[in-house]
Amino acid sequence: DKPTAGQVAEALRCSGHTLHGLLKAEKVVEVFIHNLSKTPDAALLLAEGLTLSAYQFEGYKTDEKSRKAPALTKISVVGKAATKAQITELDGLLQGVLLARDLVNAPLNKLNAVQLAERIALAGDEAGYTTDILDLAKIEALRMGGLIAVNLGSPEPPTFSILEYKPKNAKNAKPYVLVGKGVVFDTGGLSLKPTPNSMDMMKCDMAGGAAVAGTLFALAKNNVPLHVIGLVPATDNRPGGLAYAPGDVITMHSGLTVEIKNT
Repeated sequence: DKPTAGQVAEALRCSGHTLHGLLKAEKVVEVFIHNLSKTPDAALLLAEGLTLSAYQFEGYKTDEKSRKAPALTKISVVGKAATKAQITELDGLLQGVLLARDLVNAPLNKLNAVQLAERIALAGDEAGYTTDILDLAKIEALRMGGLIAVNLGSPEPPTFSILEYKPKNAKNAKPYVLVGKGVVFDTGGLSLKPTPNSMDMMKCDMAGGAAVAGTLFALAKNNVPLHVIGLVPATDNRPGGLAYAPGDVITMHSGLTVEIKNT
């Protein structure tokens, strides 16, 4: 069977990843991509795979060996391989992806629910979307029972971020709404997750919220003519003294009552 356009695109991104490994071994700083293939956007797709592979979380390493800067710092697409507009669009998209990755990689002690909301708002200021952050008082006033219940065992307050990108030339009359989970760390609450290893990556439980922020960032950076709203309820889920328990009945924002079987 002839591969689909999507399969060809993914194969080229994967080739970019393979190429990055070779360039890294040779400590190559800059690479030029010229398209001699029959696939019009091959250079862009290869550059995309290269960029995603070259990503490195700045992180908190202190020893010099671990803190090495990435070798590959510049990718140039040459000749008729891409237009300036295409390169700008890919750059905007990749900035959104890298924002999401940075948020996901940040640990709880550097990114609680309040800090997540603030980081998302800061990114919006840069890209061009607005962020309205609801605090605990507002969340309680709106009776968001689910978010309040999950937050009960936490020593830190929850947030509810409303992101909005609304360009004047939006094609859609009704906004697209994206909802992303923002649980900055999930122990499982009183129904503790079994160990070993099950909690190691729970700082990533806000990846849905990070993806929503990254999407809005890319849309705004590229001036995409769509009205899009992002919703990110955020909290950690811990087994504190007031934590909600299996058997509890909570009332959601919609008025629906829910019996908790597993926290």
